[in-house]
Amino acid sequence: MKYKQVILVRQDLKLPKGKACAQAAHASVDAVLKADQQMVKAWRSEGMAKIVLKVKDEKELVKYFQKAKDEGLPASLITDAGHTVVAPGTRTCVGIGPAEEADIDVLTGELPLL
Repeated sequence: MKYKQVILVRQDLKLPKGKACAQAAHASVDAVLKADQQMVKAWRSEGMAKIVLKVKDEKELVKYFQKAKDEGLPASLITDAGHTVVAPGTRTCVGIGPAEEADIDVLTGELPLL
């Protein structure tokens, strides 16, 4: 079986690269902490595949977060503290997985790569 994690990044915020990377890392780590540890172990043994995808805005970000939760996938919605680039409470990224690749692809397979 193949496992992966996807990270969704809002494009309307036009985050600087460093900020986007930091937010994506928050999403990745937090989703892993919410995941089943056997799934994490299997994902790690395969090299911890992570795919970063674009979503256009907050509405789309929240839609995918809710769909992932509805499907029982580990998911994390990142809300920024607002210390640097964006206002406090801004939702920036979502991490989904690690989970079975096919389960994630059903939800996010049509999204473009970052």
